[in-house]
Amino acid sequence: MKIAFLDAATMGDVSFEPFERLGDFTRYENSTPEEARERVKELDVLLINKVMVDKQLIDSAPNLKLICIAATGVNNIDVEYAASKGIPVRNAVGYSTDSVVQATYMHILSLVGGAPYFDDSVKTGSYSRSGMFTDPNWNWWELAGKTIGIIGMGNIGSKVAKIAEAFGMNVCYFSTSGTGHCKDYPCLSLEELLKVSDIVSIHAPLNERTNRLIGKEQLALMKPTAYLVNVGRGAIIVEEDLAEAVDNGIIAGAGIDVFVQEPIPEDHPYLKMQHPERMRLTPHIAWASIEARRRLIDIMADNIRKGW
Repeated sequence: MKIAFLDAATMGDVSFEPFERLGDFTRYENSTPEEARERVKELDVLLINKVMVDKQLIDSAPNLKLICIAATGVNNIDVEYAASKGIPVRNAVGYSTDSVVQATYMHILSLVGGAPYFDDSVKTGSYSRSGMFTDPNWNWWELAGKTIGIIGMGNIGSKVAKIAEAFGMNVCYFSTSGTGHCKDYPCLSLEELLKVSDIVSIHAPLNERTNRLIGKEQLALMKPTAYLVNVGRGAIIVEEDLAEAVDNGIIAGAGIDVFVQEPIPEDHPYLKMQHPERMRLTPHIAWASIEARRRLIDIMADNIRKGW
C-alpha cells in the first residue's frame, strides 16, 4: 500500500512512524499543485493538511482508495467528486479540543491582563527606573463577574464555557446553526450577545451562515471595553473592519489565530495598524500543541487501518 503526506511540514517534528508501519510511506514537506498531481499518480492513500484536493488532483490518482485530512474541516477537498469516484474522505474529530481551548485563554489572559506591557516594563528598564515597587499604569481587570459570549457551542465552545465558569464568569452563547441545543447557558441572538459580552470568543465552523458574520455593524454593538477572540476561521470576521474597530477604540482589542489568507500577507490590515499593541496575533497555532499533533497522527493512522 502506497501512502504519501503531501504537506507534512505543517505537522512539525512529530513522528510519522504510525504511517510507516502501514505501508510504503513517503513524506513530502510541501507540494505545489503541479507537484501534487505528479506525486499522487500511484498512491493508494493520500494524506493532506491544507493541500487543495480538487477534481484535477483526484483524476491524477487512478489508484486512490482513501483521502485522510489532518483536520476536522474538509473545506479544501472536493468531497462530492471524491465520493463520485468511490473514494472516502476521513477527517479527524476531537484531537485539538484541549489545545484550542488553552490557546483561547492564552489570548484572553494576555489581552485582559496586559502581559506584553508588563513584560516590556521590566525588560526595558522602565520598572527599574520608576522608583516604585509596582507599575500601576496599565489598568487590567478580573474575569470574575464578567460575561463571555461564545459563538459556536460545540465541543470546544463548551469547554471554554466550563473554564470561564471556573474564573467566575457569566456565560452566554449564540448558535450559528440556529438551534440552541446547549441548555446549560442562555442562548442569545448574535446582536444581544455582542451587546452584553465583555469577551466574545469564536468557535464556529466556516460555512454560508458564518462567512463574514462579524463586520462593522456587529463590532459597533460591542462594548468599547470588550475583546474579541477568533480561533475558529478567519473569514468569520471581516478583517479590515476589525482592524479599523480596534484602531478607533470601538472595541478594546482582539486576539486572532486564524486569517482569511494563510500565511497572512505582509500588507494585511492587522499589520498596518496604528495601535498594534491592542492586538494579539498568532500564526494559526491553536490546534497545534505537541499532544494534539501526536493525537492527530494516531487518528489518521487509525483511519487508514479501518480501510475503505
